[in-house]
Amino acid sequence: MIDPAKITAIDVHVHAEVSCHDPEDPVMGKYFDAASAYFKADRKRPTIPETIDFYREQNIAFCLFTVDCESGIGAKRVSNYEIAELAAANGDIVIPFASIDPHKGKMGAREARDLVENFGVKGFKFHGIMQDCHPADRVAYPIYEVIAEHKLPAIFHTGHSGMGTGMRGGGGVRLKWGQPMLIDDVAVDFPDMKIILAHPSWPWTDESLSMALHKDNVFIDLSGWSPKYFPKQVIQYANTQLKHKMMFGSDFPLIRPDKWIAAAKEAGFRDEVMPLILKDNAARVLGLA
Repeated sequence: MIDPAKITAIDVHVHAEVSCHDPEDPVMGKYFDAASAYFKADRKRPTIPETIDFYREQNIAFCLFTVDCESGIGAKRVSNYEIAELAAANGDIVIPFASIDPHKGKMGAREARDLVENFGVKGFKFHGIMQDCHPADRVAYPIYEVIAEHKLPAIFHTGHSGMGTGMRGGGGVRLKWGQPMLIDDVAVDFPDMKIILAHPSWPWTDESLSMALHKDNVFIDLSGWSPKYFPKQVIQYANTQLKHKMMFGSDFPLIRPDKWIAAAKEAGFRDEVMPLILKDNAARVLGLA
Protein backbone atom coordinates (compact mmCIF):
# COMPACT_ATOMS: atom_id res chain seq x y z
CA MET A 1 0.00 0.00 0.00
CA ILE A 2 1.24 3.46 -0.90
CA ASP A 3 1.75 5.81 2.05
CA PRO A 4 1.03 9.36 0.82
CA ALA A 5 3.14 10.78 3.64
CA LYS A 6 6.25 9.12 2.23
CA ILE A 7 5.99 10.37 -1.36
CA THR A 8 6.29 13.83 -2.88
CA ALA A 9 3.55 13.52 -5.51
CA ILE A 10 1.12 11.21 -7.31
CA ASP A 11 1.21 11.12 -11.10
CA VAL A 12 -2.17 9.80 -12.27
CA HIS A 13 -1.25 9.48 -15.95
CA VAL A 14 1.66 7.19 -16.89
CA HIS A 15 1.74 4.92 -19.94
CA ALA A 16 3.14 1.40 -20.20
CA GLU A 17 4.05 1.10 -23.86
CA VAL A 18 6.61 -1.71 -23.97
CA SER A 19 5.87 -5.26 -22.85
CA CYS A 20 8.49 -7.24 -20.97
CA HIS A 21 7.56 -10.28 -23.05
CA ASP A 22 6.51 -9.13 -26.52
CA PRO A 23 8.15 -6.87 -29.14
CA GLU A 24 6.66 -3.50 -29.98
CA ASP A 25 3.58 -3.87 -32.13
CA PRO A 26 4.38 -2.50 -35.64
CA VAL A 27 1.00 -0.82 -36.01
CA MET A 28 1.31 0.97 -32.69
CA GLY A 29 4.90 1.85 -33.57
CA LYS A 30 3.69 4.16 -36.34
CA TYR A 31 1.59 6.09 -33.83
CA PHE A 32 4.53 6.23 -31.42
CA ASP A 33 6.62 7.73 -34.25
CA ALA A 34 4.04 10.47 -34.81
CA ALA A 35 3.52 11.18 -31.10
CA SER A 36 7.27 11.43 -30.50
CA ALA A 37 7.58 13.96 -33.30
CA TYR A 38 4.60 15.94 -32.00
CA PHE A 39 5.91 16.06 -28.42
CA LYS A 40 9.56 16.38 -29.50
CA ALA A 41 10.23 13.40 -27.24
CA ASP A 42 12.65 10.49 -27.35
CA ARG A 43 11.31 7.75 -29.62
CA LYS A 44 12.70 5.01 -27.39
CA ARG A 45 10.02 3.85 -24.97
CA PRO A 46 11.09 2.78 -21.47
CA THR A 47 10.20 -0.68 -20.24
CA ILE A 48 7.85 -1.00 -17.27
CA PRO A 49 10.74 -1.83 -14.88
CA GLU A 50 12.65 1.21 -16.19
CA THR A 51 9.59 3.37 -15.57
CA ILE A 52 9.24 2.03 -12.03
CA ASP A 53 12.91 2.70 -11.30
CA PHE A 54 12.62 6.24 -12.63
CA TYR A 55 9.59 7.08 -10.49
CA ARG A 56 11.13 5.49 -7.42
CA GLU A 57 14.15 7.79 -7.86
CA GLN A 58 11.76 10.73 -8.10
CA ASN A 59 9.82 9.47 -5.04
CA ILE A 60 6.58 9.88 -7.01
CA ALA A 61 3.79 7.29 -6.91
CA PHE A 62 1.98 6.77 -10.19
CA CYS A 63 -0.99 5.20 -11.98
CA LEU A 64 0.25 2.88 -14.73
CA PHE A 65 -1.79 1.72 -17.71
CA THR A 66 -1.74 0.72 -21.34
CA VAL A 67 -4.35 1.67 -23.97
CA ASP A 68 -6.33 -1.20 -25.45
CA CYS A 69 -7.19 -0.11 -28.98
CA GLU A 70 -7.19 -3.52 -30.63
CA SER A 71 -10.52 -2.90 -32.33
CA GLY A 72 -9.98 0.79 -33.16
CA ILE A 73 -6.61 0.60 -34.92
CA GLY A 74 -5.73 -3.11 -34.85
CA ALA A 75 -2.70 -2.80 -32.58
CA LYS A 76 -1.91 -5.48 -30.01
CA ARG A 77 -2.10 -4.17 -26.47
CA VAL A 78 0.30 -4.59 -23.60
CA SER A 79 -1.34 -7.06 -21.21
CA ASN A 80 -3.26 -5.65 -18.26
CA TYR A 81 -2.16 -8.70 -16.30
CA GLU A 82 1.50 -7.93 -16.92
CA ILE A 83 1.02 -4.44 -15.56
CA ALA A 84 -0.93 -5.71 -12.55
CA GLU A 85 1.71 -8.28 -11.67
CA LEU A 86 4.58 -5.79 -11.88
CA ALA A 87 2.57 -3.29 -9.85
CA ALA A 88 1.90 -5.90 -7.16
CA ALA A 89 5.65 -6.42 -6.82
CA ASN A 90 6.14 -2.65 -6.45
CA GLY A 91 3.07 -1.71 -4.46
CA ASP A 92 4.84 1.07 -2.58
CA ILE A 93 5.02 3.21 -5.73
CA VAL A 94 2.79 1.76 -8.52
CA ILE A 95 -1.01 1.95 -8.76
CA PRO A 96 -2.23 -0.49 -11.44
CA PHE A 97 -4.89 0.69 -13.89
CA ALA A 98 -6.28 -1.42 -16.74
CA SER A 99 -7.49 -0.58 -20.22
CA ILE A 100 -10.16 -2.61 -22.00
CA ASP A 101 -11.44 -1.80 -25.48
CA PRO A 102 -15.14 -0.86 -25.00
CA HIS A 103 -16.06 -2.95 -28.05
CA LYS A 104 -15.28 -6.06 -25.96
CA GLY A 105 -18.52 -5.45 -24.08
CA LYS A 106 -19.54 -8.27 -21.75
CA MET A 107 -16.31 -10.19 -22.34
CA GLY A 108 -14.46 -7.01 -21.44
CA ALA A 109 -16.56 -6.78 -18.28
CA ARG A 110 -15.45 -10.31 -17.34
CA GLU A 111 -11.83 -9.25 -17.71
CA ALA A 112 -12.45 -6.08 -15.71
CA ARG A 113 -13.99 -8.02 -12.84
CA ASP A 114 -11.14 -10.52 -12.79
CA LEU A 115 -8.53 -7.76 -12.79
CA VAL A 116 -10.21 -5.92 -9.92
CA GLU A 117 -11.12 -8.87 -7.73
CA ASN A 118 -8.09 -11.11 -8.30
CA PHE A 119 -5.24 -8.86 -9.46
CA GLY A 120 -5.69 -5.66 -7.46
CA VAL A 121 -6.40 -3.24 -10.31
CA LYS A 122 -7.42 0.14 -8.88
CA GLY A 123 -8.81 1.97 -11.93
CA PHE A 124 -9.31 2.02 -15.69
CA LYS A 125 -8.26 4.05 -18.73
CA PHE A 126 -10.40 4.75 -21.82
CA HIS A 127 -9.29 6.55 -24.99
CA GLY A 128 -12.30 7.09 -27.24
CA ILE A 129 -10.18 8.51 -30.06
CA MET A 130 -7.87 5.51 -30.30
CA GLN A 131 -10.65 3.06 -29.45
CA ASP A 132 -12.95 4.61 -32.09
CA CYS A 133 -15.86 4.64 -29.67
CA HIS A 134 -18.31 7.20 -28.34
CA PRO A 135 -17.67 7.19 -24.56
CA ALA A 136 -21.39 6.73 -23.85
CA ASP A 137 -21.92 3.95 -26.40
CA ARG A 138 -23.95 1.28 -24.62
CA VAL A 139 -21.44 -1.36 -25.75
CA ALA A 140 -19.14 -0.06 -22.99
CA TYR A 141 -21.74 -0.07 -20.22
CA PRO A 142 -21.10 -3.64 -18.98
CA ILE A 143 -17.49 -2.59 -18.30
CA TYR A 144 -18.58 0.63 -16.62
CA GLU A 145 -20.98 -1.34 -14.43
CA VAL A 146 -18.07 -3.33 -12.98
CA ILE A 147 -16.06 -0.16 -12.35
CA ALA A 148 -19.03 1.56 -10.68
CA GLU A 149 -19.82 -1.51 -8.57
CA HIS A 150 -16.34 -1.31 -7.05
CA LYS A 151 -16.46 2.52 -6.88
CA LEU A 152 -13.22 2.84 -8.81
CA PRO A 153 -11.97 5.74 -10.95
CA ALA A 154 -11.83 5.73 -14.74
CA ILE A 155 -9.63 8.06 -16.77
CA PHE A 156 -11.07 9.23 -20.11
CA HIS A 157 -8.91 10.90 -22.74
CA THR A 158 -10.28 14.31 -23.72
CA GLY A 159 -9.31 16.96 -26.26
CA HIS A 160 -6.72 16.83 -29.01
CA SER A 161 -4.49 13.79 -29.32
CA GLY A 162 -0.84 13.56 -30.19
CA MET A 163 -1.58 10.03 -31.34
CA GLY A 164 -2.15 10.30 -35.08
CA THR A 165 -1.10 13.96 -35.32
CA GLY A 166 0.69 14.52 -38.64
CA MET A 167 -0.15 11.09 -40.01
CA ARG A 168 -2.09 10.67 -43.24
CA GLY A 169 -5.72 11.28 -42.35
CA GLY A 170 -4.70 11.59 -38.72
CA GLY A 171 -3.85 7.91 -38.69
CA GLY A 172 -7.53 7.15 -39.26
CA VAL A 173 -8.54 8.22 -35.74
CA ARG A 174 -11.36 10.67 -35.06
CA LEU A 175 -10.87 13.60 -32.72
CA LYS A 176 -14.62 13.98 -32.14
CA TRP A 177 -14.56 11.13 -29.61
CA GLY A 178 -12.34 13.33 -27.41
CA GLN A 179 -15.05 15.92 -26.75
CA PRO A 180 -15.54 15.98 -22.97
CA MET A 181 -19.31 16.55 -23.08
CA LEU A 182 -19.71 13.11 -24.66
CA ILE A 183 -18.73 11.71 -21.26
CA ASP A 184 -21.43 13.65 -19.40
CA ASP A 185 -23.98 10.86 -19.94
CA VAL A 186 -21.55 8.39 -18.38
CA ALA A 187 -21.17 10.64 -15.34
CA VAL A 188 -24.96 10.77 -14.97
CA ASP A 189 -25.56 7.06 -15.55
CA PHE A 190 -22.72 5.90 -13.27
CA PRO A 191 -22.60 8.29 -10.28
CA ASP A 192 -20.54 5.78 -8.27
CA MET A 193 -17.74 5.79 -10.86
CA LYS A 194 -15.16 8.53 -10.36
CA ILE A 195 -14.49 10.02 -13.79
CA ILE A 196 -11.15 11.70 -14.46
CA LEU A 197 -11.08 13.82 -17.60
CA ALA A 198 -7.52 13.61 -18.87
CA HIS A 199 -5.62 16.64 -20.21
CA PRO A 200 -6.68 20.31 -20.50
CA SER A 201 -9.24 19.13 -23.12
CA TRP A 202 -8.33 21.71 -25.76
CA PRO A 203 -10.19 22.78 -27.89
CA TRP A 204 -13.08 21.98 -25.49
CA THR A 205 -11.43 23.14 -22.26
CA ASP A 206 -14.51 24.89 -20.89
CA GLU A 207 -16.61 21.73 -21.23
CA SER A 208 -14.34 19.85 -18.83
CA LEU A 209 -14.33 22.73 -16.36
CA SER A 210 -18.13 22.87 -16.47
CA MET A 211 -18.48 19.13 -15.96
CA ALA A 212 -16.07 19.08 -13.01
CA LEU A 213 -17.96 21.99 -11.47
CA HIS A 214 -21.37 20.35 -12.03
CA LYS A 215 -20.76 16.66 -11.26
CA ASP A 216 -19.45 15.52 -7.89
CA ASN A 217 -17.90 12.42 -9.52
CA VAL A 218 -15.96 14.28 -12.25
CA PHE A 219 -12.32 15.34 -11.85
CA ILE A 220 -9.57 16.60 -14.17
CA ASP A 221 -6.00 15.44 -14.64
CA LEU A 222 -3.64 18.02 -16.07
CA SER A 223 -1.47 15.70 -18.13
CA GLY A 224 -0.36 15.90 -21.72
CA TRP A 225 0.61 19.58 -21.71
CA SER A 226 3.35 21.53 -20.04
CA PRO A 227 1.63 23.82 -17.51
CA LYS A 228 3.28 26.82 -19.17
CA TYR A 229 0.88 26.31 -22.09
CA PHE A 230 -2.32 25.81 -20.07
CA PRO A 231 -5.34 27.91 -21.09
CA LYS A 232 -5.75 30.70 -18.54
CA GLN A 233 -9.12 29.41 -17.33
CA VAL A 234 -7.49 26.15 -16.17
CA ILE A 235 -5.26 28.10 -13.78
CA GLN A 236 -8.18 30.30 -12.72
CA TYR A 237 -10.45 27.41 -11.77
CA ALA A 238 -7.63 25.36 -10.23
CA ASN A 239 -6.98 28.27 -7.89
CA THR A 240 -10.64 28.70 -6.95
CA GLN A 241 -13.77 26.59 -7.47
CA LEU A 242 -12.01 23.44 -8.70
CA LYS A 243 -9.01 23.39 -6.37
CA HIS A 244 -10.17 20.03 -4.99
CA LYS A 245 -10.92 18.58 -8.43
CA MET A 246 -7.63 18.88 -10.33
CA MET A 247 -4.75 16.42 -10.23
CA PHE A 248 -1.19 16.14 -11.44
CA GLY A 249 -0.59 13.89 -14.43
CA SER A 250 2.40 13.95 -16.75
CA ASP A 251 1.68 11.67 -19.75
CA PHE A 252 5.06 9.97 -19.26
CA PRO A 253 7.09 8.97 -21.21
CA LEU A 254 6.16 11.84 -23.55
CA ILE A 255 6.37 14.39 -20.71
CA ARG A 256 8.61 13.84 -17.69
CA PRO A 257 7.03 14.42 -14.26
CA ASP A 258 9.94 16.49 -12.97
CA LYS A 259 9.68 18.86 -15.93
CA TRP A 260 5.90 19.12 -15.49
CA ILE A 261 6.28 19.99 -11.80
CA ALA A 262 8.98 22.58 -12.50
CA ALA A 263 6.75 24.26 -15.10
CA ALA A 264 3.72 24.11 -12.78
CA LYS A 265 5.58 26.07 -10.12
CA GLU A 266 5.89 28.94 -12.60
CA ALA A 267 2.40 28.69 -14.11
CA GLY A 268 0.48 30.74 -11.57
CA PHE A 269 -0.98 28.13 -9.23
CA ARG A 270 -1.37 29.46 -5.70
CA ASP A 271 1.04 28.12 -3.09
CA GLU A 272 -1.78 26.51 -1.10
CA VAL A 273 -3.18 24.85 -4.23
CA MET A 274 0.00 23.10 -5.41
CA PRO A 275 -0.06 20.39 -2.69
CA LEU A 276 -3.67 19.62 -3.59
CA ILE A 277 -2.83 19.19 -7.26
CA LEU A 278 0.42 17.30 -6.75
CA LYS A 279 -0.80 14.76 -4.19
CA ASP A 280 -3.76 15.40 -1.90
CA ASN A 281 -6.58 15.36 -4.46
CA ALA A 282 -5.32 12.18 -6.13
CA ALA A 283 -4.82 10.47 -2.76
CA ARG A 284 -8.49 11.10 -1.98
CA VAL A 285 -9.82 10.03 -5.39
CA LEU A 286 -7.67 6.89 -5.41
CA GLY A 287 -8.70 5.93 -1.90
CA LEU A 288 -5.24 6.41 -0.41
CA ALA A 289 -6.31 9.03 2.13
